[in-house]
Amino acid sequence: MTSPSVLPTRKDESWRYSDLEVVARLWPIPAPIEIAVAAGESATRHLIASSGIHDFAITLQPGARMEFHVLNAGAGYGRIAIDVTLRDGAHFEFGAVQVGAGEATLEIVTTVRHIDPNATSNQVIRSVLGGSATGSYLGKVAVARDAQKTNSVQSVKAMLLSRTATANSKPELEIYADDVKCAHGATVGELDRQALFYLAARGIPPVEAQTLLLQAFVSEVYAGAEARDELEAAALAALGRVS
Repeated sequence: MTSPSVLPTRKDESWRYSDLEVVARLWPIPAPIEIAVAAGESATRHLIASSGIHDFAITLQPGARMEFHVLNAGAGYGRIAIDVTLRDGAHFEFGAVQVGAGEATLEIVTTVRHIDPNATSNQVIRSVLGGSATGSYLGKVAVARDAQKTNSVQSVKAMLLSRTATANSKPELEIYADDVKCAHGATVGELDRQALFYLAARGIPPVEAQTLLLQAFVSEVYAGAEARDELEAAALAALGRVS
């Protein structure tokens, strides 16, 4: 991650799609919030963000588990950056939804470091973007030479509600071990017109039909989350503003 004392530029890939004018007004930013989960322990955390820069540094000791769910939604600039280090047998579960309208610039940047064997990680990111909003996900999974039996998955999907919205996705794998299972996928699409027609044929108004489809699109992200009700309510409210 960029040092909190040094203003980033577009030469830094993790800030490539940022609104640097807003970033300059927010700089300097505080040091990352540090979270450590002890060996064999479990932790959960959630974040509902509307603007600003949120930076986390997480360490999971052997056998530890953490679930982190976020909603990044706002009309301005919002960035969530997470750097995770996994020890032997640890697991990191990350679910994120981004909802942007107007000229919002939203970013989620993750680095997941598998430094020991047998650790697992799963990331699910869904973005819904309308107006002239920009939503970006840059996610790096780094697997060290000794991190055999690593299992890591990134699933990234974005839904564009207008031709002027932009989605940027860059899932990245850096693997030095040879006995691993790592996969990533990224798609960008629009609402299914046939599904909208199907709902309209059953008397559902267009705006309500669109909201239902978008809610289904993001719902899997928060499945099993400890704060599921709170996250889903906030996401639904954000979807109502963007649809």
